[in-house]
Amino acid sequence: MTIKINISTCPNDTFMFDALLHNKIDTKGYRFELHMADIAELNNIVEEGYVDVSKISYAVYPKIEDNYQILNSGSAMGRGNGPLLVSKRKIYADEIKDLKIAVPGLTTTANMLLTIGFGDVKERKEYLFSDISSAVEADEVDAGILIHEERFCYKKMGLQLISDLGQMWEDKSGLLIPLGAIVVRRDLDENIKKDIQELIAESIKFAFENPQSSLSFVKQNAQELDDEIIKKHIKMFVNDFSINIGEVGKSSVKGFFEASDTTLKNKIFV
Repeated sequence: MTIKINISTCPNDTFMFDALLHNKIDTKGYRFELHMADIAELNNIVEEGYVDVSKISYAVYPKIEDNYQILNSGSAMGRGNGPLLVSKRKIYADEIKDLKIAVPGLTTTANMLLTIGFGDVKERKEYLFSDISSAVEADEVDAGILIHEERFCYKKMGLQLISDLGQMWEDKSGLLIPLGAIVVRRDLDENIKKDIQELIAESIKFAFENPQSSLSFVKQNAQELDDEIIKKHIKMFVNDFSINIGEVGKSSVKGFFEASDTTLKNKIFV
């Protein structure tokens, strides 16, 4: 059986899915048809409902819950790894709502955390995540939200941290930061959904046990090729919750939706 799967080009996804996509584990006869894109594009694609398995931002899930469920494996979730709001100059919290802010997609968790933290920012401009620090540096915007590899590079560009949106969420809620999820089509057979969930978990375990095995695939797709930054990225976003989010992770997801005034009507998890 062929499964259409979409993941991002970021090191955490390529690290986690390398073994699955390149037959380094037993895939139980499943073949995977891969498409890779930026997370904002993946969010848009999954709203169309034709891909079997996809990485998404947790923030977009309420829009697609009728068609998709969240897998217990493959999430980017944890502590100390949330999006960062940066600028060229010192900015006070009461100024943020009046800024022009670059966001890595209006459907992203990063943008949702900005809303949870600071309410209605008057002007948000969508950029590819890897272009945001440059947009801030060039004064195209007053500030920008950094995710993925960009979190590790902004100081070299002379930018300064205005707010750690992830830490703000943790301080407010006491919960994990639910950044990205892997979803599966709700109408697939239950056994197929569970097989895919188990295969992703096995792929992640393989990656942890064989960290050099995925390096070529990771570097082919990474925006930042520095080995140390790639290692930091993977360590920050891939953890035990990626293998299985468990009850702690599920509670954090539900708390995130409650904080965004979202009511879900379907069974969320496989």
